[in-house]
Amino acid sequence: MDFLKTLRHANIERDKEWNPDKVISLSFRGNETAGELGEACNILKKLERVELGLVGSKSTPEALAEELADVMICIDLIAMEFDIDMIEAIRKKFNKTSSECNLNVFL
Repeated sequence: MDFLKTLRHANIERDKEWNPDKVISLSFRGNETAGELGEACNILKKLERVELGLVGSKSTPEALAEELADVMICIDLIAMEFDIDMIEAIRKKFNKTSSECNLNVFL
């Protein structure tokens, strides 16, 4: 089983425990995803601050990895609500962009 399918299965099972009464709305999921992406962007800013030698708080690639993982989990939770196969959706969109931009790399 590939990893995104494993993630989907785990999200389905964990959602049964975390959200047994199905009270979490799609707007909550959207805000949750945006919040996690915002946290990842904040870490990117802090990593660039280090590269530029600027004063201020710092971060690490490991912290960025955690936030990006949260984003992926949240995206799958939204896709789960609509039974969207993210593997196929990513493949289609990647290939569409390659075709539209006359690029030679396809999934």
